[in-house]
Amino acid sequence: MKVTVRDFYKKKAEHQKITMLTAYDYPTAQMVDEAGIDAILVGDSVSMVVQGIENTLPVTMDEMIYHTRMVSRAVKNAMVIGDMPYLSYQISVEEALRNAGRFIKEGGAQAIKLEGGREVADIVSAMTRAEIPVMAHVGLTPQALHRMGGFKVQGRSADAAARILEDAKILEDAGAFSMVVEAVPAELASRITASLGIPTIGIGAGADCDGQVLVLHDLLGLFERFLPKFAKRYVNLKETGLSAIREYKKEVEDGTFPGPEHSFS
Repeated sequence: MKVTVRDFYKKKAEHQKITMLTAYDYPTAQMVDEAGIDAILVGDSVSMVVQGIENTLPVTMDEMIYHTRMVSRAVKNAMVIGDMPYLSYQISVEEALRNAGRFIKEGGAQAIKLEGGREVADIVSAMTRAEIPVMAHVGLTPQALHRMGGFKVQGRSADAAARILEDAKILEDAGAFSMVVEAVPAELASRITASLGIPTIGIGAGADCDGQVLVLHDLLGLFERFLPKFAKRYVNLKETGLSAIREYKKEVEDGTFPGPEHSFS
């Protein structure tokens, strides 16, 4: 059965953890969905882990729709959430609505995610009025890396923590149905979670959030440029895949592949 916004609320109320992972194509989305993960984020992280770019800023709306469409084809149960890329929602409310609607109409998503605090509250309100469920995102917001001076933990000072907590409440009031909390001290994430009626999804925000999200390529060991402190590598598929490819190369070169069982008569 398809996971909905109501299921997110129910899990928070019943103190059941929400699970979320990224996916960017049909086979990985199918795998994540079959594992029973609650939600799949088609993240702008595709820019880094699939396209090989150093940050998330260059990925376009058309590219995000392309990947969201592939994921939606594969998924039967998980909620699919499209990640609004840089400058797809910051220019105007009208453009933000148009682009968010594309994720729903063209991409097959059930919700969208966008980064930012109080400065995007009017956009969240407009999307909510247009019946587009919005997942907010506070703390470390990768699209703001130039202002933040890189991928750095946020909210360590009392003033910064107070502002993030206030942003979270403003976004809830604006209509967000859930909120990613990224790279903040665990104590701050715990305070945010306790202060909100909507679920929080942590990434580098400790264990007290209502759920957790990771980038799939970090979990599977498919991205080696760096591994954030908050990410856990559960398997090293690069090494497994590399071994298989080397074995294929050897068998082709020594003539053992293809064998009779791989040939037609």
